[in-house]
Amino acid sequence: MPWSQCRFIKQVAEFVEKKYWDNVPNNTRGIYALLKSTNHGKFDAVYVGMAAGKTSGMYARFQNHVRNNRLSWTHFTVFEVHDNITPSEIAEIEGLFRHMYRKDSRANKFNRQLCHKPFQNRKVKVSEKRTKKWPWALE
Repeated sequence: MPWSQCRFIKQVAEFVEKKYWDNVPNNTRGIYALLKSTNHGKFDAVYVGMAAGKTSGMYARFQNHVRNNRLSWTHFTVFEVHDNITPSEIAEIEGLFRHMYRKDSRANKFNRQLCHKPFQNRKVKVSEKRTKKWPWALE
């Protein structure tokens, strides 16, 4: 079997119009983003979510988002993960996305989180203090 180009991501569908949400196969696992089109062909992220279940996937998540009128979105992007990726790995990827724009003033209130919990855990060797060891870190 040939090696995959990406370790986590199996396939990507970007900037798909909302009306095609039901073309996403059930049980598709991975990360998705709900987007809102702007005037100049740009897209603002409205929501980043994950689907990691064995019995339900992105189809069910999109179905809920379509029924829920609190979010205003026009397009979506899907990052489907390989079959051997665990639910905890999917959650970590989602956490990275959310962590990166947690202080974005334009981020949707439904998608804000203060920090990805594993990054807060002091037992984990990930912290801002360690950046001092990096050669490009400012002093």
